[in-house]
Amino acid sequence: LNELSEKVGLTLSNLSILKTGKAKAIRFSTLEAICEVLNCQPADILEYVNEKQ
Repeated sequence: LNELSEKVGLTLSNLSILKTGKAKAIRFSTLEAICEVLNCQPADILEYVNEKQ
């Protein structure tokens, strides 16, 4: 996470919140930066969970 944090420009704390699924939202610019560093598509790292069920 340290390397990703540095390359994306996020604190380890914020990156950890994203990783654990505790984030309520993510900026498109942050998502774009993460995908660029990881060479992936958003669907590779995001999962939709219906919280109404």
